[in-house]
Amino acid sequence: MKKPLIIIILGAQGSGKGTQTKFLMEKFGLEYIGSGDLLRARRKKKDFTGIKTGQVIDAGIRIHTPVIFKLWMDKMEEFKNKPRFKGLIMEGSPRTVMEAEMFELALDWYGWHKNKKVIYIDISLKEAIWRLTKRRMCKKCGRIMPFVGEFRKMKRCDKCGGELYTRKDDSEKAIKKRLGWYQKEVMPVINYYKKRGELIKINGEQPIEKVFKDILKAL
Repeated sequence: MKKPLIIIILGAQGSGKGTQTKFLMEKFGLEYIGSGDLLRARRKKKDFTGIKTGQVIDAGIRIHTPVIFKLWMDKMEEFKNKPRFKGLIMEGSPRTVMEAEMFELALDWYGWHKNKKVIYIDISLKEAIWRLTKRRMCKKCGRIMPFVGEFRKMKRCDKCGGELYTRKDDSEKAIKKRLGWYQKEVMPVINYYKKRGELIKINGEQPIEKVFKDILKAL
């Protein structure tokens, strides 16, 4: 029986990892684990953890590892019980070395550790700032439109026709602050996988289609 494919996709904000995640999900029929989605759903539950999760997110503080890890484990348990599970993709996480080590233990627990790929979409900080200050969001459906390829030419959302606008938190000052956090917290995770000989580095400063082609070739 073929082992499920486990993909971790990492990169700075603006690197295009969300777009490549969608391509990979469609290509391989993968399930998705997105920490942001899980936390937004968790905060809707009005118990202690739900309320505190909302408070921590609103304060711009990183959620404690045990909280996010439990959400990952619950999701993986759900996937494990699926009869035709082909694999999963984790986008933008783990975000600390501790989370990476705990995720390794989780993969071992479910017997999924033998077919894991770690993709790092590499772009410069200058490129990240440029992309993030240019990207737009749809007022109607909330879709984020990256400022790359054909997306640059779009005047309205290609999904719902909604008006596009630049978010307030995509100011250069706010972006530099977020990228500073990325350098401090996430780069050690990338180095962790590099030292283990598991990191697949992809040049993210290429057309979207070329980035995807390089990922498929590396896989």
